[in-house]
Amino acid sequence: MVSPVDGRRARGDVTRRTAARKAAEIATTHGLDAITVGALATATGLSKSGILTVFATREEIQVAAVAEARRIYQATVIAPAWDHEPGDRRLRALVDSWIAYLLDGVFPGGCFVAATSVEYGHRRGPVADAVRRLKREWLELLESEFAAAGSADPSADAFTFDALLTAGNVRRELFGDDRELETARRLALAVLG
Repeated sequence: MVSPVDGRRARGDVTRRTAARKAAEIATTHGLDAITVGALATATGLSKSGILTVFATREEIQVAAVAEARRIYQATVIAPAWDHEPGDRRLRALVDSWIAYLLDGVFPGGCFVAATSVEYGHRRGPVADAVRRLKREWLELLESEFAAAGSADPSADAFTFDALLTAGNVRRELFGDDRELETARRLALAVLG
């Protein structure tokens, strides 16, 4: 038999996951700053008091949104590529899974990392630190894969690769044209030689 405390914990976990996921979605269309307890309650159907039970502050919600986006990014972009051989093959698989992540509409406003990097790039604090860590993890992964591929300058190649994918995301969102992702794919793969 489950005790009432365990039931509250389970409900709290569901509330936390639901709120964090919706907050991450909101961040891609309106920014992390647009996240409020009231808007989150309306968007999820959760009560304000329920949300405030699991998140003491708006900042905690924003940090949880970044953590949820990271979990999703790991599962939808990185994990599908992980079975490929490090280097060139894995980089190609990362491009494919990254484009699939956008085409599948995982987030309504495109790439979470791209959206929040611009919004929080010049700020300080726990939310900015979480956004920065997420972007840094991605760049470090790309650098290590370029090193494994034998790149003469893994850092520069990772920069270019990321910049092309990010530009593809921005142009797709701005112009509503999925063909922008194919252009980004072609140009990013050209970096591999």
